[in-house]
Amino acid sequence: MICPHCHHNGSRVVDSRPSEDGTFIRRRRECMNCGFRFTTFERYEETPLLVIKKDGTRQEFSRQKVLNGLVRSAEKRPVSMEKLTDIASNVESRVRRLGENEVSSQVIGEFVMNELQEVDQIAYIRFASVYRQFKDVDTFMNELKSVMDKQHHQTENNDD
Repeated sequence: MICPHCHHNGSRVVDSRPSEDGTFIRRRRECMNCGFRFTTFERYEETPLLVIKKDGTRQEFSRQKVLNGLVRSAEKRPVSMEKLTDIASNVESRVRRLGENEVSSQVIGEFVMNELQEVDQIAYIRFASVYRQFKDVDTFMNELKSVMDKQHHQTENNDD
């Protein structure tokens, strides 16, 4: 593996961990030349999966695009990069388990929001505001009220 820091072609594996669902292995590596540590992911090669966008166009599914959206929504929030990577991987696994060659961007967005809502409510609202394209303050407030009601119900159930 080529080091992203010094471009030396030699590294050793420091730590390996399988993902929760077993679809990939996360490896921490150390460059044999400069000692820089970096993370790689090993996964089996998938058949292409197309995403049907809202405008009807199609493009290949990109786990990286999902991760980029998660990173933007969780900016300045106490959510680790490892957790965001796990969410992106979980979403990809759920999409692939559907067994379809094509999937709508709406399905992917719902999967992301389901995962994100359990992790950080502010990041969830940020993601939902972009994904659902809130047209006005009322729509935004309805979504916020829904999150607050859900949190209130969870708090009541935990008090029992």
